[in-house]
Amino acid sequence: MKKHPILEAPSLKRRDEFLAAVARSRKLHRNLVRPPQTAKELEANINRMQTGAHLTYWVCTDAGELAGVINVNEIVRGSFCSAYLGYYAFVPHNNRGYMEKGLRAVLKEAFRSQRLHRLEANIQPHNEASRRLVQRCGFRLEGFSPRYLKIAGRWRDHERWAITVEEFLARMS
Repeated sequence: MKKHPILEAPSLKRRDEFLAAVARSRKLHRNLVRPPQTAKELEANINRMQTGAHLTYWVCTDAGELAGVINVNEIVRGSFCSAYLGYYAFVPHNNRGYMEKGLRAVLKEAFRSQRLHRLEANIQPHNEASRRLVQRCGFRLEGFSPRYLKIAGRWRDHERWAITVEEFLARMS
């Protein structure tokens, strides 16, 4: 079996596979994230992610199946050099280590190639899997934001987790 890279650039070539993964993962994503659910939404999402203020990566299994998505959103350059992370896994590949491998690769890309200084992940307090993921990748808890993001029609509380390039490089040595 051919070994595939963990990250892949989004493409409409895998539209049907992506939409099937979203459909089978609805229960997992409920009240946490709303990924593109139609071909039109997926196309708009891919186009938005090519504007320079966003980067998106599809996380793949060793067999090349879609395991999840990682987005680097709202990139601000200049003296800020910061962005926000968004991510979600797909059933049945959740809790199998693919998102951790993918996030580590995205951190390397963001800090080395994109030359960002800081990344922030905002996580709902009850989302234990997401909290464990960022902790394993070196993020630290910065604070709590009540009613921070509107998801599934409700303003939801979030914890702010962050990592800087210095923290990332210290973990790499």
